[in-house]
Order: sequence, then structure tokens, then C-alpha cells
Amino acid sequence: MANESDADVEDDSGADVGHDLEAERTTAPMSEFSAREAGIGFAILLVGVALAFGIPLVAVAP
Repeated sequence: MANESDADVEDDSGADVGHDLEAERTTAPMSEFSAREAGIGFAILLVGVALAFGIPLVAVAP
């Protein structure tokens, strides 16, 4: 039976392809955004909340 954890296998991952491995890692909350982008996100939030609560209220209303 072969040992699945062979140490001589090169540590290669498909996740490494096309990425600058030397660049500092960032995540979305750390990314900069403008007030305009925040406003667009807030508008999308309002539309989503209106749809999520509005459609069920209209569908149930007599």
C-alpha cells in the first residue's frame, strides 16, 4: 500500500497559477473603495431587502 504523504513530491497547486506569489496578500475588506462605490453597494442592499421582504408581503396580502 502506497503512502499518500510522500515528502519528495513537489508542492504544486493549481491555485498558484496566474498569481504573483511575491505580492502581499490582501482581502476584500482591506481593499480601498470610494464613497461612490459604497453608495452603490448601499443602493443594491436596499433593493435586495425590498425584494426579499416585499415579494412575500405582496404575495400573502389579500
